Amino acid sequence: MSRAGRLAHDSPEHWRAARAGLNQRRHLLTQAAARLYPDAARVGTTALLCRPEWIPARPLGLDEVTLTWAEHPPAAAVTGAEPESEPVRPLRADGSRYPGYADTIAALDPPALFDNRPSYRLLAAGFTGGAGLMDLSLGRYFDGVNVNEALAHEFAAAGLDGAGPAAAGRLPFRELIGDPCDLSRRSAMCAIATLTLRRTAAGDASFLLHWRDPAKVTHAGGLYQVMPVGIFQPADDNPASVRSDLSLWRSMAREFSEELLGTAEDYRDLGTPLDYGRWPFYRELTAAREAGKLSVACVGLGVDPLTFAADILTVAVFDGDVFDHVFAGLVAANAEGRVIGPGAPAMPGVPGVPFTGEAIGRLVDGSESMQPAGAAVLQLAWQHRSSLLS
Repeated sequence: MSRAGRLAHDSPEHWRAARAGLNQRRHLLTQAAARLYPDAARVGTTALLCRPEWIPARPLGLDEVTLTWAEHPPAAAVTGAEPESEPVRPLRADGSRYPGYADTIAALDPPALFDNRPSYRLLAAGFTGGAGLMDLSLGRYFDGVNVNEALAHEFAAAGLDGAGPAAAGRLPFRELIGDPCDLSRRSAMCAIATLTLRRTAAGDASFLLHWRDPAKVTHAGGLYQVMPVGIFQPADDNPASVRSDLSLWRSMAREFSEELLGTAEDYRDLGTPLDYGRWPFYRELTAAREAGKLSVACVGLGVDPLTFAADILTVAVFDGDVFDHVFAGLVAANAEGRVIGPGAPAMPGVPGVPFTGEAIGRLVDGSESMQPAGAAVLQLAWQHRSSLLS
């Protein structure tokens, strides 16, 4: 490539065009990226990659999942600052290269929500023998962006169809990281992807979907997802909140409020660390769990083939009267996109959002622009529907 060609390839304009193409074609690119890993374990028939020990034989209650803390974790072998990632980090006006993919996004294409908050880094996990264990430590949100979105950008810019041999030598950053399910080589910032089911007295159920607006979010823009979904992280930057908020349930409760009711992520009125006992919404949810009118379970863990983003897969089942009461203010749109469910427009091609084999099949078979983690938790929930809805 000539010097002029290299400069054009390294320009902000070229980067923006590739980023726009990524967000326009995420679903197709995800399906293509999955074909790079023909021998990897998958969650059911979905594109979500996993290890066999990440999928429990039955749904695990949150009290059956133990979170352990590593105060001094090993440094990540790959951070996104390596020479292999240079093609997705263009040159700045002074001739220097952006140091990370997150810096590039912040300068050239910042979404509405883009904050480098403390986040929990997943080091290892297992869900066998009727119990779950996750080893966690502290990281920052941008640690994940510098790897996950850089991987997606590299794949989109390469223009590949996902065939293994065709990718040889054209995805140096992806090749540097290696096994998508090796959490130790990178800072694996994890999200909690929750399928919210509304159960009726007759025993049937419906669920919510979320269309993620690429103008508002960094990850999975333009795709449908279950909801709520959020990065597993403390409520604020207070160092004391790191251990106080090391709870799947507390993180899920905040996401229920933010995504379904459209509330802000600012909890300063409840103190820091956040005093959950002073929060009426949290008290209501917890009381419903204690009364058996809300059940929450973990059904596994998986990794997105395009971005290597890790998702903890959970299912929350609300009795209809509880759902209707706590989510009486269910919004049609929130800070991350559009809500699809009771009282909101149906997704094109899907007759509402019934929890039925037919509806789930259409979302899981790849014909809809569904995020792999969402497709996986839907399929797992359908597999375990008898125990989840009992």
